[in-house]
Amino acid sequence: MKLLLNTLYVMTQGAYLTLDHETVKVEVEGKTRLQVPMHHLGAIFTIGNVMMSPFLMHHCTENGKAVVFLDMNGQFLARVVGKTTGNVLLRQAQYEAVRDTQKAASIARNIVAAKIQNSRQILLRGARETDNTEIESGLRHAAEALSHAIHELKKSGNIDEIRGFEGASANTYFQVFDTMVKENRETFTMSGRTRRPPRDPVNALLSFLYTLLLNDCVSAAEGVGMDSQMGFLHVLRPGRPSLGLDLMEELRSVLADRLALTLINLKQLTKKDFEEREGGSVYLNEAGRKTVVVAYQKRKQDEFTHPLLEEKVPFGLIPHIQARLLARHLRGDMEEYLPVLYS
Repeated sequence: MKLLLNTLYVMTQGAYLTLDHETVKVEVEGKTRLQVPMHHLGAIFTIGNVMMSPFLMHHCTENGKAVVFLDMNGQFLARVVGKTTGNVLLRQAQYEAVRDTQKAASIARNIVAAKIQNSRQILLRGARETDNTEIESGLRHAAEALSHAIHELKKSGNIDEIRGFEGASANTYFQVFDTMVKENRETFTMSGRTRRPPRDPVNALLSFLYTLLLNDCVSAAEGVGMDSQMGFLHVLRPGRPSLGLDLMEELRSVLADRLALTLINLKQLTKKDFEEREGGSVYLNEAGRKTVVVAYQKRKQDEFTHPLLEEKVPFGLIPHIQARLLARHLRGDMEEYLPVLYS
């Protein structure tokens, strides 16, 4: 259970939330684990097998407190709100920000800067962990190139230029990514990023992890009442969760790429967990997917000190925290959107 940004996140399975006078009481196996005054809350998120009394739900809807239900994987199920129009006003602010090229560029620039910086941290960590001087040199050289890209990105106010920096930096990053693979290199090699379809096991693993992460980011956007298809960095297309993709960018290296390397280097995934299909595409098989899903859920339970909140939070809550920070910026409560930086 965590109280962050005036939002109560309840992840303890079997927990039961009730209304006790003007407080939310959280019980687990008949024992009170937490009580929070209602006036401290703006929303309640329940994740997995968490129950809530009808009286508490009624009280929340009558007083403008959103109640959001996510499943065990963090997938958005429902959002219960009352007669307030805050959701409508937030979406209106979101649409206006998308049309405001200067504001949209500011949000996109911060997202891309965080993505590049977080990717740079992964490369520097890889450089520290290798015993191969040639690999270390290559990783540090790529990290230096990303540092230069961040410096140049600050000067850009054009969304197409920002997208260009993102693409070039991703290419630099993935050119050296597989040098951080230490085990089964005959299986886990990649020559750049291939997506539709993935052409090797590393790309297949990354694509699957990105799918899991995107689901979490879409759920986070919808959970706070934003339109997950109206993004700032990614081009708008019918059916495309552009805002979910935006939120995912700064978290790719932290929640997906690092986990992919761990699964490979600890030999939790091997060649038998992948299958090649007609046309040369490669995908995880059923056993491989199960291994990755379990590891991903475990990774989301690991804690990370959020630089803005200055307290430890589970990795799994970061998409929801960032979505709420973006919502605050869109409402005018924050001067700019502050992405998450990993160190």
